[in-house]
This record gives sequence, structure tokens and C-alpha cells, in this order.
Amino acid sequence: MKLNRKYTGYLFITPFILGFLIFGLYPVLNTIGLSFTDATLMSKSSNFVGLANFKRLFADAVFMKAIGNTWLIWSLNFITQIGFALLLAAMFTNARLNIRAAGVWRAVFYLPNLMMPAAVTALFGALFAYYGPANQILVRAGYLSEAARFFDSIAFTRGMVIFINWWTWFGQTMIVVMAGMTSIPIHLYEAAMVDGATAWQMFTRITLPLLKPILVFIFVTALTGGMQMFDIPFLLTDGRGAPESSIQTNIILMFLKFNSSKGHIGAAASVGVLVFIMTTVCALGIFYLLRDKDLDDPKSAKKSFFKKNAERTQA
Repeated sequence: MKLNRKYTGYLFITPFILGFLIFGLYPVLNTIGLSFTDATLMSKSSNFVGLANFKRLFADAVFMKAIGNTWLIWSLNFITQIGFALLLAAMFTNARLNIRAAGVWRAVFYLPNLMMPAAVTALFGALFAYYGPANQILVRAGYLSEAARFFDSIAFTRGMVIFINWWTWFGQTMIVVMAGMTSIPIHLYEAAMVDGATAWQMFTRITLPLLKPILVFIFVTALTGGMQMFDIPFLLTDGRGAPESSIQTNIILMFLKFNSSKGHIGAAASVGVLVFIMTTVCALGIFYLLRDKDLDDPKSAKKSFFKKNAERTQA
């Protein structure tokens, strides 16, 4: 049977649509449905409990602490990550500096991203273990009288999680920022240099405004990954966020509820739904704050259009 040509496109997108419905949309809807029940893995049936799971979470100090841990770790990691990425990208794309072997340096900075987070966590965990190389060096050099238990310190453990996340991902962020910077027309910088603009003025008034689409992408993807932080804090210590639950994140808490004696998937699903809502609201806030205001305001856009035409006419 011949297939009408106007339906050929639908045939090609059918595998993606089916995959999205089965592995994307259905799990989300099913998780939302489970969050309103007392379902467990060990029971055949479940009961509708309404908002009881959510009320129990907000009354739980452990959940509130997990939210605080997640935001603290992600914020400190992301601020340093985007800062280093912007600095290095500006250096590598600066024609005045003309850094030699820039491609090699970019590859070196990107290499940690190719490693599995579990392997990186195991590496740093072994490095700072009680009988690890760090203790051996410090004790033999006389800086410590005896081996230190680094992961008993809340500040050190949080700092290690932040550092591993930063070290793993800042190279990729740098590559994305560099791609955005190299797409900016060079004649804008040339005109600014003729007008006597400094490097800082060109960066703040040309580079950053034109990088808004790239920055939105980086912010949203980093936020999504940060709110789902699991493997590094889970594997670094005891799998429960020790010491004193200082690195216990939202997803670790969800896993612990799922991995309980009966497998309370209803309670675990409620954590996932709250993380989903929190991420969505923050992502929409990022889109709103970094939006192009001229496009949202027709009068402003019209005024900007005539202003640009007037400037071109005067030139």
C-alpha cells in the first residue's frame, strides 16, 4: 500500500513521540499520581491520601535541611563554575592575548567532564581517606601529628562535593560560553575600540548582553542538574549524607524513602514532585529575568528600531 507523501513526516517522528510518551510523559504523570497515595513496593493496593505526603514532608526537618543543602551546594558550585567559565572563555577568545596552544588548554579543562562522576568521587574519597595519600603527605611533612578524618568535618565534606561538581563541569560550561562568544560579530568590537571603549566596557555592554540566550541555557541546565544532584554526595561518604546529613540532597532523601523497609514509593514520589515544581518555577524565573525586554514591549522595540536607524543615518 502506497503511503501518502503528506503523512511521511508523521511516520518519521512516530518513534520519538512513542518514546517520549512511554519513557518521558508517563513516568512524570505516574509519579504525580503516586505522590497522592500511600503506595509501597510491598503492598498490592494503595489508598488515596491527598496532600498527606506533602504535609508530612514540610513538617519534617530532614526534608527542609535537604532542600537547604541542595541549594547551598549548587549555588556555590555554580557561581564559581560560571565565573571561571566566563573568565577563561574571555581569555581564549581575546585576540590581544593570543594565548598559545589554546586548543590544548581547552581540551585539558574539558577532560574531567569525560570521567564518570562515580569514578571521580571514588578518586577523591580515596585521596582523603584516613590512610590516604593526603594524610600520608601531611603527617610525614610534619603538618599533622596524626592522620585526620577529613570527612568528619562538615565544611570539608561540603567543600569537597562543591569542588568535585565544579571540577567536573566547568570545562563544558567554558566550551558553551566560548561558542557563544565566537558567534558575536567582530565588527561590534572593532567599532567599540574605535570609540575608545575599554575591555571591561566591551565585555559588559557587548559580550554579556549578546550572551543572554547562552546564559539562559547554562542556567536552566545547571539548575536542573543541581536539583537532581545524587551520585557525588551519595558515594562520597555513607550514602546518607554524612556527616550530620550535611550533604544529604533532595534526591538522596527520595532514594532513602524508596529504599526503606517497605519501599514507600508514594512518599518518595512526593519528594520528586516538589523537586519538579521547584525546578520549574526557578527555570521560569530565569527565563523571565533574562528575557529580551525590547521584544516584550512593542513601544520599546519600536523606539529602539527608529533609534538604530537614526544612528545609522547619522553615521
